[in-house]
Order: sequence, then C-alpha cells, then structure tokens
Amino acid sequence: MPIFTRSATRHASPRAAFIWAMTALLSVAMLATAAEPRKQPAVGEYPPDALGKDRGGTEQTVGMHRGKVVIVTFWASWCVPCRRELPVLGKFQSVVGKDHLEIIAVNVKEPRSDYNAVVRANKDIALTWVHDVSGATSARYGVEALPNMFIIDREGRVAHVHRGYSEEQIKVFVREIMDLLPPDVLQRPAGG
Repeated sequence: MPIFTRSATRHASPRAAFIWAMTALLSVAMLATAAEPRKQPAVGEYPPDALGKDRGGTEQTVGMHRGKVVIVTFWASWCVPCRRELPVLGKFQSVVGKDHLEIIAVNVKEPRSDYNAVVRANKDIALTWVHDVSGATSARYGVEALPNMFIIDREGRVAHVHRGYSEEQIKVFVREIMDLLPPDVLQRPAGG
C-alpha cells in the first residue's frame, strides 16, 4: 500500500510519516529554489570564479587574472548589440594590452557552429573566447539579458555591472575601465 495516500498516512508508522513529510518538504524547497532567478554579483562582491574553457582548452577563472582589470561579457550570435560590443572591447584590449586588462567574452548556450562562426568572423579581435554551452556560467552570474558585462577590479571584486549596449555607453565603459587601471598604463604608448 503506498504511503502517500491520505488514509495510508493515518495508518503508517511514524517513520513512514516522517519520510513522507520530509519528501514533501524537500520537493517544495527544490521547486522554490529552481523558480528563483540567481542574483547577479553586485558591486563590491567577488563574482563566481569559474568561467569555462577558452578555445585552447584552458580553464578560465577570474582569480587567474588577479592584478588585472577583468571584463567578463556575456553574448550570443543573435544579439545585435553584443555583436557591436565585441569589436569595441577587442579594440580596447589591443590598446591597453593583456598585461593589465583581460577581456573574456562568454557565449551563452548556443550551438558550437554559431559560436565558431562569430569567433571566425572576429578572428582579429584579441579577446579570450569562452563557450558556455550548458549555460552554467551565465546562471552563476544571474545573466537574464544580453549583453551583460561585469567589470572586475584588480583585487577581483565587481566594480561595475552593465546590461545592454549602446554607442553612448562606450565613453562610460572606457572611463570606468581607465579609472581602474594603474596610472603608469595610462601614460604609455597604446598597445604597449
């Protein structure tokens, strides 16, 4: 006789009733947790460390770039603003150089063919490309809209968060990033 029927719980042993109650409680808790969107890391917080593997197979983490300003931007091939943002970030990466700035472009839940097509079309852009095929990284970051950018300071804390992209935002991005770079970087020749 199943213990989940109403009459069965009246006649079930205390142990069976306890198991039924715990199962019901855990089921409700799991449903409630699954329905809640993940919170994005806020300014001043440490973001999730793991980002995924780059095109060379190296596991990328925020921590491995400590001491640099890190930009983690989430994108998709169908997202027109994302496709406009990536070359701008690539240009900024080439001007500042990889010794003080690391830009990691995380593709969100797309087929490998779509991801590869965008990377091939932007082969001259010196970004670190990561393919988040399962959506695990974007879920940890609470990404719900694209593009979604996190600017992380040299100590590894979130300094700025941006959702969306427009030409007007470029000056804001540049100022925020420059304010986080060491002063000597701003005085050297571009790309040096």
